[in-house]
Amino acid sequence: MALEFDTSFNPAYGQAVAVAPDVLRITARNPSPFTFHGTNSYLVGRDTLAVIDPGPEDDAHLETLLAAIGGRPVSHIFVSHTHRDHSPLAARLKQRTGAPTLAEGPHRSARVLRIGEVNPLDASADLGFVPDIVLADDALTQGDGWAIRTVLTPGHTANHAVFALEGAGTLFSADHVMAWSTSIVAPPDGAMADYMSSLDRLLARDDRLLLPGHGGPVTAPRRFMRGLKAHRKMRERAILERIRAGDRTIKEMVAAIYRDTDPRLHGAAGLSVLAHLEDVVARGLVATEGGPAIDGIFTPAG
Repeated sequence: MALEFDTSFNPAYGQAVAVAPDVLRITARNPSPFTFHGTNSYLVGRDTLAVIDPGPEDDAHLETLLAAIGGRPVSHIFVSHTHRDHSPLAARLKQRTGAPTLAEGPHRSARVLRIGEVNPLDASADLGFVPDIVLADDALTQGDGWAIRTVLTPGHTANHAVFALEGAGTLFSADHVMAWSTSIVAPPDGAMADYMSSLDRLLARDDRLLLPGHGGPVTAPRRFMRGLKAHRKMRERAILERIRAGDRTIKEMVAAIYRDTDPRLHGAAGLSVLAHLEDVVARGLVATEGGPAIDGIFTPAG
């Protein structure tokens, strides 16, 4: 199944854009190869609001959020995960509104670091965030005229969650499913086996609209997510084929598999390949000594 991305997105910086009934999107001006045009924050409700993903530490974005809130009470601040483009502004928004923060938990790695291993993504993690309310899987949070159900979706990070607007068929999919690009799954922050399991969970739902953390909406969720799953499986096959062809290092695999990708993204691509290799090594399809590592040597199993 071919996966088609949609990059036709107007961030409308400084404005609140209606994207669903009683849902406004405000996009932070923090564009990058990893954030597309910037991080999407969402306001949910009419009289008393919830905020989903306050975004990066940015004065202008805070003021735009407060202008869109317009003096209405805010009862909850939801955080999907603790990368620095999503959670840092939660503290100042809490100060200004008095609303508690809700999330799966503080930042953590998907696995324990190996001896001598350095986490290359430490700088992207908001290590200071601790939610006021810890959200369990399937937790239902009631608001004023709305209810939001938490669906835990580890993969992109260990503490990633998405939020379903009950009765609306709308899911705030954060960085797990985005229309403009695949999600980065980079060990040790994330894990490919977790990502694929979480994707299957979302495929089993009947959401009709996904509102991601970056870029525009996903309007045919099940078809798109089936495409995402097929894409990941295709990438896994490509990695296995490169190993059978004689590639032994991640650098060699990235050069072949991602030859048409922006070189600025090759570091992230290498971590994505590592995520796949962690999975296939665990399944006994590939062999390596001492566990999969970014500088490891990989050979066909058996």
